[in-house]
Amino acid sequence: MRQAIHSKDLYHLLRDKHPANGHWPAETPWEMMLGSFLVQNTTWMNTKKSLNQLREATGFDPATIASLDKDTLIQLIYSSGFHQNKSQLIHYFFTWLGEYDFDLERIKQDLGTQEPLRERLLSFRGIGLETADVLLLYAFEEPAFIADNYARKLYRTLECPAADSYDHLKAFVEDSTTLTVPEWQQFHIQILDYGKRYLKGKPPYQEPLSEQYYIATPDSVE
Repeated sequence: MRQAIHSKDLYHLLRDKHPANGHWPAETPWEMMLGSFLVQNTTWMNTKKSLNQLREATGFDPATIASLDKDTLIQLIYSSGFHQNKSQLIHYFFTWLGEYDFDLERIKQDLGTQEPLRERLLSFRGIGLETADVLLLYAFEEPAFIADNYARKLYRTLECPAADSYDHLKAFVEDSTTLTVPEWQQFHIQILDYGKRYLKGKPPYQEPLSEQYYIATPDSVE
């Protein structure tokens, strides 16, 4: 008989039985932000090429990034594709950061945490739901669940009705789970690693968790 579990149980199961070795590959919040923009609709290999170019040209100094002219920026990020849209996003976003002297704590104090800040992030053309939550969690270090494709696949295999959409799953997990920011970050990395191992392509998946567990919901009979 399978066991009903909550999201925090899933976090511990992934951590203890299917550990992931990794973290967001960035040394500064500015590199992290750029990576989250550049990786959209391309591979991480192409993203790394662009990041290396930006590192050589700017040292990831945010003021220098904000001051780059459009043609120079396009040349630096060329390997990531979608040059016009991505260069525009980088310019506008880093210009906005400059209005706060690149002080992320000032931004949080001004806008508040969670929803007001998330809504401001979503107001930038090129920042969608997943990217906004990635920025919240890794750059602004606010608790957030990233209900990305692998997360929705995993929760669907565990028979969670809220996995039908990004917003539904995000709300379901966040409303029922208390984790620290480092734990939310690790949860994201664990799901990403598990998904790459077991949830590629289309179902049915040959993965071990759903054979033993399902996600408890308010209507679950445990």
